Amino acid sequence: MLEILNVKKSYKKGEEVLKGISLCVQEGDLFAFIGHNGAGKSTLIKCIAGILNFESGQIRVFGKDISKQSLEAKQCMAYVPDNPDMYPFMTGVDYISFILSCYGVSLQSVQQEMEAMAKAYEIYDALQSKVKEYSHGMRQKLVLLTAFLHHPKLLILDEPFVGLDPKAAKITRDYMHDFCKKGGIIFFSTHVLETAEKLCNKVAIIKDGEIISQGAMKDIVGNASLEDVFLEEDE
Repeated sequence: MLEILNVKKSYKKGEEVLKGISLCVQEGDLFAFIGHNGAGKSTLIKCIAGILNFESGQIRVFGKDISKQSLEAKQCMAYVPDNPDMYPFMTGVDYISFILSCYGVSLQSVQQEMEAMAKAYEIYDALQSKVKEYSHGMRQKLVLLTAFLHHPKLLILDEPFVGLDPKAAKITRDYMHDFCKKGGIIFFSTHVLETAEKLCNKVAIIKDGEIISQGAMKDIVGNASLEDVFLEEDE
């Protein structure tokens, strides 16, 4: 379970970016987190991932407090930012092996799965090439593949579909669905509202650092569309 309890975050004194955010994400949830640029999406995601500190509140990842038990909490999760920073001197397979080692997983133990995913993403033939030779889309496929590969309990994705071609986006949606079907949690931000509506069972809308709507997708959307709801809430 991912628990976010009254989290507040400021970059400048007196200017709150997150104004007391509270959310609960259960096992099996595919949770969409949506809002305009600057609403606080990436800030909250970075707080969950343990990258940013926050002034008050609490974030627990399967009972582990991200502020007090950072390492234990991070061992449960994988985080894919909207613009992944990678080591350009590494080959693709070196990058995969390095990230897996951070979680105590050997490449050999997931070799067949890695090869199957790399072939599905159509980057298998590039795994021996250096990351600096990869296009943005290829890098995005590599980090997504690696995030799924060590089988975290929680997957945090910030705009995961940016840079992906339609086939790779479809493959990623399938991986996300299967991951949650097996009991994993995915918490992700996206501007692709149609995809979020079709894929996710839960949603929260953030505006100016506050949650203005959250709940089951079917209850939030009703007889409208997520886009209609989002635009109406934004007025």
